[in-house]
Amino acid sequence: MLFIVVNLLVATVVMSLPFIAGNASRSAAQTLGASAPIGLTSLAPVDGMRAVPQARGRTIAALRDPVTATAEAARPIREYTLSAKDTLWTIANYYGLSAEAVAFANSISDPYHLQAGRKIVIPPLEGALYTVAESDTVESVAARFKVDPTVIKDDNRLYFGDSEHFAPGQVIFVENAALPTLPAPPGPTYTLAVIARAAALAPSAQTTGYLAWPVNGVITQYMWAGHTGVDIAAPYGTGLAASMSGVISENGWVAVGGLHICVRSGNLEECYYHLSAAYYSVGTAVTAGQIVAAIGLTGVTTGPHVHWETKINGQFVNPLTTLQP
Repeated sequence: MLFIVVNLLVATVVMSLPFIAGNASRSAAQTLGASAPIGLTSLAPVDGMRAVPQARGRTIAALRDPVTATAEAARPIREYTLSAKDTLWTIANYYGLSAEAVAFANSISDPYHLQAGRKIVIPPLEGALYTVAESDTVESVAARFKVDPTVIKDDNRLYFGDSEHFAPGQVIFVENAALPTLPAPPGPTYTLAVIARAAALAPSAQTTGYLAWPVNGVITQYMWAGHTGVDIAAPYGTGLAASMSGVISENGWVAVGGLHICVRSGNLEECYYHLSAAYYSVGTAVTAGQIVAAIGLTGVTTGPHVHWETKINGQFVNPLTTLQP
């Protein structure tokens, strides 16, 4: 009988151990929670079935009441006041636009003579700011600028708030519109300082005509073994004239020289570097004295100037050695 009673007592103690341990755990947890550092907050459980992948491999829980994310704000249409040193090309380059886009937005008919103090508008992106005429439709405007009609509707909603509102007098934006080309620049307004016969450059030269000094400025560095041309300093945006008649052979960017343009006539070629603007594309015929570029700061340079190079049969020639005093 005693044996049975002892066994019953042991069984009772063993069966009560899980409950004792659970109470102890809960008590310990409550004690730890009471001493948790200030600033820590409890985390809500994540519903694994509603987790969505994010960029860079991260995962977050989707909201149970999702909302539409706010899109990045459109670039504004800005206003700019012209200064005496501004050119259409320097302004366009600064804002990452074409000169045609800035000229069209402001109805500029003579891009080479800007009025200091005039306020102009800067388009938000490359394209056309256009005032709707009485007879215009979305389709006709799209055809004019060579874009799909949906582009006009989308841009109109993005920049002006309502893609359905399209009425005479309304100003709309047409992204990547085909714009009218600008007229060719006039010849230089200054007197060319020095003229020399191209044939005097080297005995092998086969070109005829004249080389003209490209810009009125100050020589800051001459040609030497480590310098392949002549540096001429002049105010930023000053026009550069072609020294001879020929065809544009290069127009683009290089690592050190920045924006550059070259004119070739037979086996003679001249190049201008560090430009703020180059006005003509490869293959365009130009005449001596015609403005083809503007002084700038592109590439490796410490101030506005042009690096002027001349080559005959691909060999560098110092242009100053041919100029008569």
